[in-house]
Amino acid sequence: MKAFLLAAGKGTRLKPYTDSHPKCMIPIHGTPLLQIWIELLARHGVSEVLINTHHHTEQVEAFLNAQRAKTSLKLITFYEPQLLGSGGTLWQNQQWVAGETDFIIAYADNLTNADLSQMVAAHRGFVAQGGLLTMGLMRAPDPRACGIATLDHSQRIVRFIEKPQAPESDLANGGIYIANPAIFDYFPDQTDDDAQVMDIGYHLLPRLVGKMFGVVIPGYLRDIGNPNAYTQALAEWHGP
Repeated sequence: MKAFLLAAGKGTRLKPYTDSHPKCMIPIHGTPLLQIWIELLARHGVSEVLINTHHHTEQVEAFLNAQRAKTSLKLITFYEPQLLGSGGTLWQNQQWVAGETDFIIAYADNLTNADLSQMVAAHRGFVAQGGLLTMGLMRAPDPRACGIATLDHSQRIVRFIEKPQAPESDLANGGIYIANPAIFDYFPDQTDDDAQVMDIGYHLLPRLVGKMFGVVIPGYLRDIGNPNAYTQALAEWHGP
């Protein structure tokens, strides 16, 4: 199985930490966040990971060069001179997963020990009901600040709104997806060499409403996107 690990962002909300380090290399009790992700993916049967880079690329590349001798994962990097957005990264690398039954998409700035195998199993059950993507969900204390999903009785996502003014639920997009290659049929019209910036939440997920399902992420997850969240994660995290 293959996985996209989206790690190229500048981490502006996490300054001053990200002035000198990429967000994916922020240490969690001495262990880089990226290492935690690599170990998690390996535990759940992933064989290849594509990691996009942009901010402090040289640090990420040096770290991955050292990791290649320690892991069974095939680690591939995709450098973005200009950030493409989460959706743009997927679009530019769609051929990499063209032959896959399904694949994982995850944001590298989340700290998690999610049971990815359980999520993959759930997704494969939803495929029989027409599911193309399964979204990992979390309970949001402030739903107006998140992408919020509304589910029906079968866990099908019947509405998805980014940062709604009047949220219908507190089930927020947790930044982990299991997807089929058919999702690329639902991207906005592009040419193969188009480098338009696209965001998964704004440009893809609304087009998949009715064809995607949601599951609450089994395990711990916290977005460490700002200093307060990072401090809280350090207090909460006790390892995988």
